[in-house]
Amino acid sequence: MQKPRKLKSGDKVAAVTLSCGLPASFPHRYEAGKRQLQDEFGLQVVEMPHALQYPDWIAKNPQARAEDLMAAFSNSSIAGVISTIGGEDSLRMLPHIDLEVIRANPKIFLGYSDSTVTHFLCYKAGLVSFYGPSVMAGFGENCGLFPSMVESVRKTLFYSEPVGIIEPNREGWTVEHLDWAVPENQFRKRKLNPPEPWRWVQGEGVARGHLMGGCLEVVEFLRGTNIWPDADVWQDAILFLETSEEACPPAVLRRALRSYAAMGILHKLSGILLGRPGGGVPLDAFGEYENAMLQVVAEEEGLTHLPIITRMDFGHTDPMLVLPYGVLAQIDCEKKQFAILESAVTD
Repeated sequence: MQKPRKLKSGDKVAAVTLSCGLPASFPHRYEAGKRQLQDEFGLQVVEMPHALQYPDWIAKNPQARAEDLMAAFSNSSIAGVISTIGGEDSLRMLPHIDLEVIRANPKIFLGYSDSTVTHFLCYKAGLVSFYGPSVMAGFGENCGLFPSMVESVRKTLFYSEPVGIIEPNREGWTVEHLDWAVPENQFRKRKLNPPEPWRWVQGEGVARGHLMGGCLEVVEFLRGTNIWPDADVWQDAILFLETSEEACPPAVLRRALRSYAAMGILHKLSGILLGRPGGGVPLDAFGEYENAMLQVVAEEEGLTHLPIITRMDFGHTDPMLVLPYGVLAQIDCEKKQFAILESAVTD
C-alpha cells in the first residue's frame, strides 16, 4: 500500500461531491464546513468543477462526478481530496474511474458513509485512504469542531509518526439531527449523550492486522463489483463496520456477517470493530447489534477467540475518529487498548 504525503498548513485540498448534491441544497452548511476546515487546519479548500451542482444534476451525471475525482487526483497542486457529503449512489461512478490515475497520484482521500466506494477504489489502486469526516458532516459541525475529532485528524493526516493508541472520546457523543434546511440551526449546539467506554464483547490476547471496512450498507452494495477486494486482502485484516443514519436493524448486520462467513472472510480476520449505531437507534437497543454479531461470529462460526470491540467513535455518530485503510492496527484484549501501530502518511 502506498501512503500519501502528509498534509500541512497552506495545502490545497479538493472538495468533491461524489454522491448527493447537498452542498447546493444547503450552501450555508457547506460554507460552515469549508470555513471550519480552513480555519482549524490552515488548508485551502478548492471546489472541483461540479462539486456545487444541484442534486438533480449530480444524480444525472455520475460521469461528471468521476471526472471531478480523477481531476482532483491528477492535479499536482492538490494535496488531498475530501468528500463534501455521502449519499447512496457513488457506485454509479465505477465505469468512469481509471484506477491508474489514483495509483500514479497518491494523495489523501477523506470521507465516510457512501465514500466507502471511493475508499475501495483507493484500496484497489494500492493507496491508503482515510475513513473520517466530510466537509458537511464532521467539519460542518454546529458551533465549532469537536476537539477529539480535530486531534484524530491532526494525528493521522498531518504527522508521519505512528498514530499510536486511540482512546474513546471523553466529550460525549451525539446523533441529534438539527434540520440543515433551517440556517439558524447551524448556531445551535447538538445535545450530547454522556461519554461511554467502548465495549470489549469477546476476544483474547493481542491481535494485529491491517484495517479494512466502511459503512455496512455500502460495503454490501460493493459485493460482486470489480473493486471488491481479492481474497488475500482479508487475511489477518481488522474489519471495521458502522451503520448509517437510516438505522438499519440488527438483522442486516447478522445477514451480512453470514455472507462474509460463507465467502471465507470471517475466518481470515484478526478482529472486528463496530461503530456506534447511526440514526435514531435507542441506546438500550445497542446491545441487539452486539448480539447479532455474536450469534454469527461466536455461536454459528465458533470464532470465540476473535476480538470484537463495539460502540466505537467512527461513522454516523459524532465526534468521529479517523481510520486509515490498509494500515497495521492492534487490539490488546488484556489491556483493553486499540492502537494504530504505524504512520498513515509519509513526509
